[in-house]
Amino acid sequence: MREWLYDIFRERPWWMSATMVFCAFMAFVYMPWDIFVKPVGQDSEVWFGILFKGYWAKLFAIPHWFVYAAGVYGFRRRRPWMGFWATAYVAQVAFGMYLWTALSTGGFSGILVGLFPALPFAGLAYAFWNSRDYFEPASLNLVTRYGEWALVTGASSGIGTSLAREIAAEGMNVVLSARREERLLALAGDLERDFGIKTRVVAADLAERSGQTALLDGVKDLDIGLLVNNAGLGYAGRFDLLDGEQLRRLVSVNCEAPLVLAHALVQGMRDRGRGAVFFTGSIAGRIPLPLHAVYSATKAFDQFLGEALWGELRASNIDVVVLEPGSTETEFQQVAGEIAHSGQSADEVARIGLAALGQQPSVIAGWFNWIQANAASRLLTRPISAHVARSVMAKQTPEDLI
Repeated sequence: MREWLYDIFRERPWWMSATMVFCAFMAFVYMPWDIFVKPVGQDSEVWFGILFKGYWAKLFAIPHWFVYAAGVYGFRRRRPWMGFWATAYVAQVAFGMYLWTALSTGGFSGILVGLFPALPFAGLAYAFWNSRDYFEPASLNLVTRYGEWALVTGASSGIGTSLAREIAAEGMNVVLSARREERLLALAGDLERDFGIKTRVVAADLAERSGQTALLDGVKDLDIGLLVNNAGLGYAGRFDLLDGEQLRRLVSVNCEAPLVLAHALVQGMRDRGRGAVFFTGSIAGRIPLPLHAVYSATKAFDQFLGEALWGELRASNIDVVVLEPGSTETEFQQVAGEIAHSGQSADEVARIGLAALGQQPSVIAGWFNWIQANAASRLLTRPISAHVARSVMAKQTPEDLI
C-alpha cells in the first residue's frame, strides 16, 4: 500500500495532490451520491455563480461529475491539457464564489465580502497557471534512467522500427534484431546518420531456441538497460485450418522469446540498479478472439507477465510496461493473412508506449481501443464477448479460413 501511495503522489506539489484527492472524492463518492441518491427537492448545483435546483440541478451535476473524473485522470497521468483545464476550472469557481457571495450580500459591502471566499480559489488558479509546465510532456531521458544500450526485437518493420527510431532520438545506442538482416542494416545506417548513436545488428529467428541463444550471445558484452520485446507473429483463421508448425512458432516468438530474454537480462539490470523491460502486447490480450485464438492467448500471456513483473521489479528500480495497440499500420495484417483494414500510425503507438515507461504497468494505445477493450472485458459476459469478437474478426478474415 505504501508503494502504491508513493507512486500516486510522487513528484507532485502537495497542493496539487490535495486537489487531486478532492477531485477523486467528488468523482467517486459525492457526485454519484448527489446524482443517484440525494432527493430531487434537496438538490442544488452551482455553475458560474448561478444556482440551479431540482431537476435542473440533477442535469447540471452530470457535467460536474465528468469534470471531476477528468481531473483525477489528468492529475494522475499528467496530461498536457491539465495546464489549462485546472486553471480555467478553478478560476470559474473563484468567479462563482465571488458572484454568489456578492449578490447574496448586496450593496457595496457585497463587493468586498465576495472577495473573501473567492481569493483562495483565485490564488489556487494562479498557482496552477504558474505550474502549467508540470503537465508538459517531459523528455524520456532514457540514457539517464536506464543506461547507454537498448535491445529492440522485431526492429525490421512496423512498431519495432518506430520504437528503435524513438529510442535513438533520445541518444540511446540500439541493438537491432529480427530475421531480415538487410532491413536491419539499412535501419542501423539511418539511425547512426540521423542521431549520431551506435548500433549493432543481430539477425536471429526468435521462434527457435538457437535464435534466442544467438541474440543473447550477440549482446553479452553490452549492458542492456532497456529491453524491448517487440517481435511478434499472428495468423488469422480458424484454429483447425491453420498450420500447426506456424502456431508453434507464433507461441515461441510471442511468449517464449520475451520470457527468455527478460529472464536473462533482468539480472544485469538488478545488479546495476536500473533498467526497463518493454513488452509489445495487444488489446487482443484483453479478450478471447475467435479466428485469432492463439494470437490473443499469447498476448494475454504478455500482458500478465509484464504487469506482474512491473509489481516485482519496481523495488529494484526497473520499469516495466506493456504496450497494447489495436490495429496498426504495419505489415502485421499482410503477414497474418488478414483482410486489410485501417489502423493507427506505428510512430504514434511507439511514442505512447515509451511515454508510459515508469508511469504505469500497461497502456492501451488510443481512446477508441481503450473503450473497445474495456467495454468487451468489463461490460459484457464472456460468451457475449467471444461472439461479438468473432463477428468482428470474421470481417477481417478471408472466407476460406473461417
